Amino acid sequence: MKDIEIAREVTLRPIAEISEKLGIPSNTFEPYGHYKAKLPIELIDTESAKNSNLVLVSAISPTPAGEGKTTMSIGLTEGLNQLGKKTTVVLREPSLGPVFGIKGGATGGGYSQVLPMEDINLHFTGDFAAIEKAHNLLSALIDNNIQSKTNSLNLDPRTISWKRVLDMNDRSLRHVIVGLGGTASGIPRETGFDITAASEIMAILCLANDLLDLKNRLGSIFIGFTFKGDPIYARDLKAEGAMTALLKDALKPNLVQTIEGNPGIIHGGPFANIAQGTNSVIATRMGMTFSDYTVTEAGFGFDLGAEKFFDIKCQSADLSPKVVVLTATIRALKYHGGKPLSDLTQPDLDALKKGLPNLEKHVENIKQFNVEPVIAINRFNSDSEEEIAVIQEKAKELGVSVAIAEVWAKGGKGALDLAEKVVSIAEKAKGDFTPMYKWEDSIEDKIEKIATKIYGAEYVDYNAQAKKDLKKIKTLGLEHLPVCIAKTQKSLSDNPKLLGRPKDFIITVREIEIAAGAGFVIPITGNIMRMPGLPARPASEQIDIDAKGNISGLF
Repeated sequence: MKDIEIAREVTLRPIAEISEKLGIPSNTFEPYGHYKAKLPIELIDTESAKNSNLVLVSAISPTPAGEGKTTMSIGLTEGLNQLGKKTTVVLREPSLGPVFGIKGGATGGGYSQVLPMEDINLHFTGDFAAIEKAHNLLSALIDNNIQSKTNSLNLDPRTISWKRVLDMNDRSLRHVIVGLGGTASGIPRETGFDITAASEIMAILCLANDLLDLKNRLGSIFIGFTFKGDPIYARDLKAEGAMTALLKDALKPNLVQTIEGNPGIIHGGPFANIAQGTNSVIATRMGMTFSDYTVTEAGFGFDLGAEKFFDIKCQSADLSPKVVVLTATIRALKYHGGKPLSDLTQPDLDALKKGLPNLEKHVENIKQFNVEPVIAINRFNSDSEEEIAVIQEKAKELGVSVAIAEVWAKGGKGALDLAEKVVSIAEKAKGDFTPMYKWEDSIEDKIEKIATKIYGAEYVDYNAQAKKDLKKIKTLGLEHLPVCIAKTQKSLSDNPKLLGRPKDFIITVREIEIAAGAGFVIPITGNIMRMPGLPARPASEQIDIDAKGNISGLF
């Protein structure tokens, strides 16, 4: 049965019922139709939030077979609620590019979904559109200032790193020339488009504490240098006020519901291989204000989204997670063990055992932050009892809990064992969460700690451009910022072909971008795509709508 068909089996509850379940009066939220609402930031109580148990759902290194973090996050939330624990799931918003591309939607699957899935996967409440408009307003102001004869900042166009954004997979826009068509059309220069989820404004919105913090961060966006070498920021263009005005409503998190009628808060959607890969600080605090347990996720494997969740988001927002759920599938582990994608449903104990070092490394990484993991086996029909036993034995060897989760097929009932183990760990947790590095460390030290301790690299090498960028960062006085390493999600290394647990490799930093507004710098390793392309047969070909407005083909 398809996810959209399962979603249509459910009778959606009015959003007022969901808000009341959280303890939020119906006259407080801002409804967006019958089943969605915006939650005012003023509802957050930081003292109440400290009493909530924050649970992070992560995964082993992702594979084409899929691991199911979002489905696991929602299913775990259902299970915890069935145990009598008031729980809210807090997730990122889907980007239209992947929805229409190869990945499809991002609202979970089977009987572990957030609803209304069609709305969430498409335009939702307009947050992405607002981010896109704010970003492109700054782009327009930059080119207008270059064109200006009376109000020019003498900005050197060769130093401008700010592009434009579009929430769509469109490879033809990666590199463009603007300003063609004569002097009235601007100054010709090379630039391009990123996808909206890769915008620094997306990262800023997801790290901002409130409206004024958002405005200050937007003003701190680094644009480039003058011809004399002086730095130019968005505030020099007087851009931050209008940009913040565009983002006023987008800053408020969105309330929806799960299939079983439990609260879901969905807000923001930065990618994890170029930004922090987690939902907004505001959304997480909102969930924690009104819940005993708050379940959230971080993009891709633990080495990417979860590391950034811990070292950037948790340090920035003073969050202390109690448990990490490490999602793993037997199919993915066999893929890491060298088995072809086409044969992953065939039993193969040898391939599974060869793939276990990837799981083992991610467990080690979690423990380095002084947080206790629990392995969640996302079970599929093709999984044999012998294969499950291999992972259970490995968990025993590593000294960590393990649970079989069947959340796609059974919803919360399929996550009860996992939920019980999460509660057991959370109730014993001492709150000893320790980041990988201190922000005051040098940029090189921060990169090295992540590369060697999390990825398992021998050492870090810097290209000539990266060395120039390090000098620029020091000149601008930005050494205190955390690092948000851009790396392939397919491997623990920066080489996507090195599966499992690679060893004796070097991490090569090509360049380091500055995201001063977001509050981090971005060391670039490998070839990271900021504007994805569509596959030969995009998911959009399957999406249709009938005369009554019923959408089909979303997954």
